Amino acid sequence: MATPTISIIMPTCNEEAIIARSLHALFAITEKSEGIEIIVSDASSDSTPDILSSFPVSVCHSAKGRATQMNCAARMAKGDLLYFLHADSVPPETFVDDIRSAAATGKKAGCFRMSFDDTHPLMTLFGWFTQFPLLICRGGDQSLFIDKALFGRIGGFDETKLIMEDYDIITRIEQREEFHILETEVTTSARKYYRNGIIPLQMSFGTIHLMYALGFDQETLLRFYREHIT
Repeated sequence: MATPTISIIMPTCNEEAIIARSLHALFAITEKSEGIEIIVSDASSDSTPDILSSFPVSVCHSAKGRATQMNCAARMAKGDLLYFLHADSVPPETFVDDIRSAAATGKKAGCFRMSFDDTHPLMTLFGWFTQFPLLICRGGDQSLFIDKALFGRIGGFDETKLIMEDYDIITRIEQREEFHILETEVTTSARKYYRNGIIPLQMSFGTIHLMYALGFDQETLLRFYREHIT
């Protein structure tokens, strides 16, 4: 069986402060791997596009909105497997082999466990919970791999979701296939916790989860996010 190709998809919006560092880290991991393409779906108004032009990546210029941006890049993708990665997250050194091994054993979709680039005990605790198969423990920061054909069958990301698009797609995946949590870890930035405070931010996230579960509309969820999270 041929080795499956992988399209790494990274949505960006005004990430001029971190995007070069993130891409350098990603290329350092993937430089010896074959069958890999990197697509950045950009909706920036800062200098992010200029920075991207210096890297060997494909760029999808998209309207703003993570679901819209990721779908835009997915339409360009040539890979057998899609791997969605946030701009402030770095995958494990073995992620290419991990994803291909998972696919070889029939796993159609899943994510990695997560740790933060901060050793505060609470941050370590939050990362520890990502090993458990509970939707409340999931998040886009853990990244997402999915068989491209399955992504097409479920209709991709729901572009009406202004927020919580990651929870929505996992729910729809689980209606068709098992969702797998791989043992290695994505390392994601704790920058939002620095800006908002560890406890206040986690309380805000918890409130958004509850509002989503109770069926609040997307506009209300987005308004709460913008009012409480910077």
